[in-house]
Amino acid sequence: VLYKEELGTGTPTPVTPEIERVRRNQEHISSVLYKEGLGTGTPTPVTPEMERVRRNQENISSVLYKEGLGVGTPVPVTPEMERVKRNQENFSSVLYKEELGTGTPTPVTPEIERVRRNQEHFSSVLYKEELGTGTPTPVPPEIERVRRNQEHISSVSYKEELGTGTPPPVTPEIERVRRNQEHISSVL
Repeated sequence: VLYKEELGTGTPTPVTPEIERVRRNQEHISSVLYKEGLGTGTPTPVTPEMERVRRNQENISSVLYKEGLGVGTPVPVTPEMERVKRNQENFSSVLYKEELGTGTPTPVTPEIERVRRNQEHFSSVLYKEELGTGTPTPVPPEIERVRRNQEHISSVSYKEELGTGTPPPVTPEIERVRRNQEHISSVL
């Protein structure tokens, strides 16, 4: 928005042959003007290749591809086709439960019991339910050192004891960058 605000009057440039060439190209590229000066075309004879392409286009068309459809030849239903048809019915998201019979219960084996207990331990809700009291361990110097390092790394505590900084001197380069940022800024 602001990149034109402090724009001066500018210096007019002479119209050179290069500028003329670019202007003409812009007119040709224009989506409005590219048909304006269109003359009459030269008709080309219809070749067998053009006829073939035209017929193919008609066949590809989503409307016309069934128009000249002749009588088909029936194919016998093979066991393979029957198998595929049954599989398609099994895959169906609607029909796969329709003719569901009664299940056969499996006995609860020690292995199933073990898996059930493990699942309870994995549960995000139950894994802390029956938590007993812990045994405190002494804090060795290594753990103390790691704890202090974590406090320095922490995103909360790293600014707590921050001293005052020394601002860098404003150089001409910094001033130039600041002005460019103001021109680029879409907010200001």
